[in-house]
Amino acid sequence: MSWWWAGAIGAEKKKSEEDDGPPKYQRVVLIIGVTGIVGNSLAEILPLSDTPGGPWKVYGAARRARPPWDDYHPIEYIQCDVSDPDDATAKLSPLQDVTHIFYVTWTKRSTEAENIQANGSMFRNVLNAVIPNCPNLQHICLQTGRKHYVGSFESIEKGTAQPHDPPFHEDLPRLDDPNFYHILEDILLQEVQKKKEGTITWSVHRPGVIFGFSPYSMMNMIGTLCVYATICKHEGIPLRFPGSRVAWESLTDVSDADLIAEHQIWAAVEPYAKNEAFNCSNGDAFKWKHFWKILGEQFGVEYAEFEEGSGFKLEEMMKDKESVWEGIVREKGLVPTKLTEVGNWWFVDLILSIDCMLDSMNKSKEHGFLGFRNSKSSLISWIHKMRASKIIP
Repeated sequence: MSWWWAGAIGAEKKKSEEDDGPPKYQRVVLIIGVTGIVGNSLAEILPLSDTPGGPWKVYGAARRARPPWDDYHPIEYIQCDVSDPDDATAKLSPLQDVTHIFYVTWTKRSTEAENIQANGSMFRNVLNAVIPNCPNLQHICLQTGRKHYVGSFESIEKGTAQPHDPPFHEDLPRLDDPNFYHILEDILLQEVQKKKEGTITWSVHRPGVIFGFSPYSMMNMIGTLCVYATICKHEGIPLRFPGSRVAWESLTDVSDADLIAEHQIWAAVEPYAKNEAFNCSNGDAFKWKHFWKILGEQFGVEYAEFEEGSGFKLEEMMKDKESVWEGIVREKGLVPTKLTEVGNWWFVDLILSIDCMLDSMNKSKEHGFLGFRNSKSSLISWIHKMRASKIIP
């Protein structure tokens, strides 16, 4: 049984085995965005003794100081602001043994034009610092997402988006809509093509809404819902659904963060997966009206059915809840976090207000990736991870 298939049934979470001598690394990876929702999974999976292509030496770069919930990952942590070209050069150019880059970060600005400028600059800063200084660089994994098929956040919020008809497949053309994902792909191809043909390969990964763990993620669905449910439990109020009827009743899919990490590692070491763009979702579908009950049960809180015409939004509800969250953190002995860090209210409001979104995993399966996740099990396991890391009680 291949690792990709075994990983789909139950990803191993064991620590790297101790060795009598220093490890002999086959590959050296640089994760940009290591404290993010997929970066966290990559930092946990890559150092494992049975991860394909290993043993891997892992550098992990992020803008902030290393967080307490990340301390156990056996990686070399680098605090680096990649939006600053000088900092990127100073911190990343000395890493001359890097063979693989996993780029799993982004930044949010007010408009998509600003997103294009900011995110394009960040990606260029990383590649400019690494490519000229790493003679053995082999592969670059770039993570984008489903906005490739549905349009930018700005277009969705304005109601001007004209998405493709789902299920989405990788051969669909770019939408006629500004999108920072496009500039990232263009930069990737430009930089790779500057090198001798075939020297550096690439892969693009397009997950949907991600179920995973990271108190620092700007799009952490699970973390936000956990914090919301915790506050409802604390205040003795029902867990109301902050979305539309179509989101409540339509089929949708999501992407487990560990599965995305496995998918990227597969593309980094599998010759047949090189120089391709792939969707990455769990491979099943669900309805939020069914998962809402599961969420309520996990927190022992009364859950409410969809309320027609309520106009209920989490962003509005949570405006004055910072002191409530601070009290919960103190009372329960949790890792100190700010409500603005762990609660991405705008994101959940947006996702739970839009129509069905499903993609196709046929291309990945045809190229040899057979990984999948049970989305119900994924939801519950990430809630448990949030508890084990003392982010929620």
